[in-house]
Amino acid sequence: MKKRILSFVLALAMICLVAAGCNGGEKKSEAQSSEAKEKTKITFVLDWTPNTNHTGLYVAQTNGYFENEGLEVEIVQPPEDGAEALVGSGKAQFCVSFQDSMIPAIVGDSAMPLQAVAALIQHNTSGIISRKGEGMDKPKGLEGKKYATWDLPIEKATLKQVMKNDGGDFDKVQLIPSTVTDEVSALKTKSVDAIWVFYGWAGVAAEVANLQTDYFAFKDIDPVFDYYTPVVLGNTDWMKANPDATKKFLSALKRGYQYSIDNPDAAADILLKAAPELDEKLVKKSQSYLSHEYISDAPKWGYIDAKRWNAFYNWINENKLSTATIPENFGFTNDYLE
Repeated sequence: MKKRILSFVLALAMICLVAAGCNGGEKKSEAQSSEAKEKTKITFVLDWTPNTNHTGLYVAQTNGYFENEGLEVEIVQPPEDGAEALVGSGKAQFCVSFQDSMIPAIVGDSAMPLQAVAALIQHNTSGIISRKGEGMDKPKGLEGKKYATWDLPIEKATLKQVMKNDGGDFDKVQLIPSTVTDEVSALKTKSVDAIWVFYGWAGVAAEVANLQTDYFAFKDIDPVFDYYTPVVLGNTDWMKANPDATKKFLSALKRGYQYSIDNPDAAADILLKAAPELDEKLVKKSQSYLSHEYISDAPKWGYIDAKRWNAFYNWINENKLSTATIPENFGFTNDYLE
């Protein structure tokens, strides 16, 4: 009788152990599933095809910085109506934009819930590139020359301002509709004489091609043009509802750009792996250039200086280049940065 009772107790114990094991497995599976569900999904929209402006983003994704913050980030190309429209509609959370071109998206009848939350590059690296020795190393030298224009009000007002500052006359510039897809070829063939470029890409491309050029940066002619280009733009409604996720996203992105500053060659390799169609020599040289520009003299990565931001938008207001007045300290925040 005692043996039967002992056998029954042992069998019962085994059943309990098996059941406990099964329940534990279910609990573990549920925990794993719950952990996967807890990852915040973020869609990030580029402004154009991948380039060295975006390197820190790809580094953060490749090195697991987003994943470490509990984020699942998808990087997508912009739609025809622009990245701002996708983010403003709530179909994406963040995108790359520019302080000058984002104006119609933040003020006026078509305003959307958008706000710049980080500067990808601290200072405006854009300006005018031309063939070396033809007198266009200064704005006044554009008189009588062929300039490839997008025929945009802010673009032409900028050129007019820097030429005026240099004693030149913008009305004497030959404006040629821009069809430029390759700045080096356009300058070599002399189809145009001068092109507005971001030096970190097109200017470096000329160096890689051994094309001798002259160049002047707009910010060096007039400080008002040291505005923020490019920036990370976020959907304000989503960010207010998800402040922690926003901070985590920017923290991971900061790590990606810091890595790109500290390891430009390795960062370039990560970008090339993500976008193998890019020219390796151009990416490597551009990455070296921009590694000094991501933070530059700012107190921290991503920081937007209110004085510089406001100075440019005040110039926009004064020259009536926006359909609606842009308020002071409007369109940006540093609140989500570490």
